[in-house]
Formats: sequence, structure tokens, C-alpha cells
Amino acid sequence: MKYLTNYSILLGIGITLLAFGCEQNQKAEAQSFETPNSANKRDISEAKADVKLDEIMLPENFKIDVWAADIPNAREMAISEEGVVFVGTRQEGNVYAVIDENGDGKADTKFILAEDLQMPNGVAYKDGDLYVAEVSRIIRFKDILNNLNDPKYEIVYDEYPTETHHGWKFIDFGPDGMLYVPVGAPCNICESEDEIFASITRMDVNSANPTPEVYIHGVRNSVGFDWDPKTGDMWFTDNGRDMMGDDVPNCELNHITEAGQHFGYPYWHEGTVKDPEFGDKGGPASDYVAPAAKMGAHVAPLGMRFYQGSMFPSEYKNKVIIAKHGSWNRSKKSGYVLTSLNVDGATASGEQDFATGWLDEEAQEAWGRPVDVQELKDGSLLISDDMAGVIYRVTYSAN
Repeated sequence: MKYLTNYSILLGIGITLLAFGCEQNQKAEAQSFETPNSANKRDISEAKADVKLDEIMLPENFKIDVWAADIPNAREMAISEEGVVFVGTRQEGNVYAVIDENGDGKADTKFILAEDLQMPNGVAYKDGDLYVAEVSRIIRFKDILNNLNDPKYEIVYDEYPTETHHGWKFIDFGPDGMLYVPVGAPCNICESEDEIFASITRMDVNSANPTPEVYIHGVRNSVGFDWDPKTGDMWFTDNGRDMMGDDVPNCELNHITEAGQHFGYPYWHEGTVKDPEFGDKGGPASDYVAPAAKMGAHVAPLGMRFYQGSMFPSEYKNKVIIAKHGSWNRSKKSGYVLTSLNVDGATASGEQDFATGWLDEEAQEAWGRPVDVQELKDGSLLISDDMAGVIYRVTYSAN
């Protein structure tokens, strides 16, 4: 583990207002967060991105720009109230704080908060502290905004499984204040004796002895979830198994209504497809929770959020926006897009493409892969891309 050189730092917070020409005459609020120089600070204001923004197709009056370049392997994002964006990585092993210092709508600075961690994909921010999920442990950077120059962490829990197959984790805090942590299946398809595999767990990080409990079962590999702001129910994406052909099974969007539910893996996929290896052991499909929506085979839906901002047109309010990372072994690639769905109670419907173009369909080559989506305070949408090493920002203006 590398520890970063200590430097003193004084943090100043300023709020700058930017006017966006929205049809509703709304004014969106852009945030700035100014920081002095320190050893782990990098200027990325002039960083170049190898991207093809002119190929990204969005609905009318939407625009996409590069918000931050030089963020290698950018994966899950979490945002502080001040607009500081924390970014995990999977292959890079680093965790970043990415900052728009002058409030111009583009990031100027990144702080390297940690290096050489084991697949620190997951990041979550709560009560001033940054939580990071590695394969087998959860770590915490206390009072992180006042310690960007000298980040140190403590171990919250270090007894998650060490298997790296589906070992990277997406994490977030639920409305109950608990930290939710998935534990993927340690394989493509297998039946594990340890109930913690193929689950989503949760823990009270403020208890004297934080210990995960298995919240739900039968989840092959979830790398994205959020809570419906209307009902408080949890929704999550799940990546379907491989090696059953190009079009089977569908990846899933699932809806949790109570603890202890089982979503089918490894016995049933997409609600109705019996697994050829383990299906006979699992009983009828009716014993399991069927997906609320089928996402397409091998599209790898990852980060998802309920849009709550006011920048986008009103029809986007409460829609789920999902990043589909894209297939890795399908004969014709699928995914590499953002989609949106309507959620009404327990029903998800009307999936539509929101952003496309990271995949050249004719050449079957991708130049980018969306991973996570997060909403800035002004209602614009950030999209991380682990292939291009950037974070995009999507804005809307009717003019």
C-alpha cells in the first residue's frame, strides 16, 4: 500500500451560479470547490480525451461533453454535497476525488486518494466520510474533504470473500442508513455452499462490530442499484450468465420488496429460463422473484439511478437511467449504451435508448464503455467510462 506525502491544506467552498437556457427558464446551480496545491493533486484542466463525442446520439436538445479526462478506468462515482466527485476503479487500483474548482462545468483537478488497492470499484459518501469497497474489505476515509491532501483510511470490515471472480463491488447507502454491498457469484455458473455468494448484503458501518447480513439471495453479479424516491424500494441490475448462446439469458432489472427474497440464480435466469446445469435442483420458477424488466442478453447493465433533477424535461423525473457496459463474448456486440425506463410502483416499462454511439456497429469495435451514472446538483448527468478513462457530462437546453 502506498501512503501519500503529508501537506497542509486549507479548503474553501464557493458556489457559482450558471445560467442554462432551459425552456422552463430554470437556472441550474454549478458548484466550485477550491483547493491549494499538494503532492497528490493533479491538474487535469488541459487533459485530452481520446473520445468521439460527435458519434454519441442523444435525444433532441441534449448535449454531451467531457467533464473530466485522465481518470483511468473510471468506474463507480459518489458525490459530496459540495460537488466533489469520488471515483473508484477496477483494474487501476486507485481512488480519486475529481473537482470542478472554478465552477465552469468541467473538472480541473483530481486528487489521488489511494493507490494499489484491490479492485476498489465501489465508492459511497456519507456524513463527510468516504467508503471504498475492495474485494474482501470495506475501508473508510474519515472527514475526507478536510483531508484530501493527506488521505488515510481505517478498515471497517475485512472478512468478505477473497475470490476475485465477480469480486469487485458497487456500494451505496440505503434510506435506512445501512451500507449495501453485493457479493457476486465466484464463477460464471455454480452452486455455492456459502450463502454470502450471489447475494446483496448490508451492514451498519457505525456499529461497534460491523457485520454483513445477507439481505437477498440469487443475484449473480449486481454492479448497480438505487432506491425509488417515491416508495423507498430498492432496485438493482444483475448480469446474466454466459455460455448459453447470444440471446439467452437476458440481463435483469430487479425490484426488492422485502428482505430474504431470492432472485433465481443459479437455477433460473430472466424468470423463466431454467439453467441447464442446476435448474433441476431449484424447484419451480414460481419459487423465485422474476425480473421487473429484461435488459437484453449480455449487455452488462451496471450503474443505475433514479433521475431527480430539474434540468432535464419533466418526463425524465423519476425515470431510471442505466449504463449498459456492453458484451464481452457475444458474436455480435450488444450494450454500450445508456437507456431509460419508467418505474411505477412495482412496474418497469418503456425502455428507450438515451445515449448511443460508443460502439461502431459496422466495425464491431467500441471506443468507450459506460459504467455508472450520477446526477450533479444542477441536474446534469455524469457518466463514467472505464475504457476511455473519462467522465462525461450530459446537459439539456431547449434553446
